[in-house]
Amino acid sequence: MAQFKLTYFDFDGGRAEPARLALKLGGLRFEDIRIPIPDWDQHRDQFRYRQLPEFEVDGKWLNQSNAIARYVGQLTGYYPEDPWEAALCDAIVDTADDTMKRLVDTFTMPEDEKKAVREELVATTLPLFLSGLNQSLLEQGGVYFADNHLSIADLKVYVMVNDLTSGHLDDIPTTLVAVHAPELLAHQARVRSYLRENTPQLDYV
Repeated sequence: MAQFKLTYFDFDGGRAEPARLALKLGGLRFEDIRIPIPDWDQHRDQFRYRQLPEFEVDGKWLNQSNAIARYVGQLTGYYPEDPWEAALCDAIVDTADDTMKRLVDTFTMPEDEKKAVREELVATTLPLFLSGLNQSLLEQGGVYFADNHLSIADLKVYVMVNDLTSGHLDDIPTTLVAVHAPELLAHQARVRSYLRENTPQLDYV
């Protein structure tokens, strides 16, 4: 059996979480390496692009979170085989990335600038992306984003909605998703129920 190792920062959620969830759903054993953020400077030079996540398979490595999630999805059955459905899945994954990148870019800003930029995102960009994702879900029947079953696209959006509704992001109202994308809240509950049923060892979903 292949040996898998996923390396990311020491928290639940973030860019590695869709792949981590898919690995657990697929019943694949893997090393879940978590680097504390304060220790990152000590480890940065070990990684080719000085960024995480990285994924190893029998000593071979892969970077880029979406490539990792797609590969794991293919291994575990959580990535569509049909080319069109796979493209729909990819589009949702990339759109969720585009959505959260706007917020991630603010993390290192001075507080005054961060507040102003986030307030602008709440007024413009985030509603645009959230309402678009809401529409995409409805166009696919309102249950899952592609292929009529759970895929890495659903895991990606699930992680994104968790972040946006967590209350951990200053100046991002926890009601933002409810206002602009109510179907994503129903989707969040659906995916959470699926995870709890199929990965009972996960106590944080």
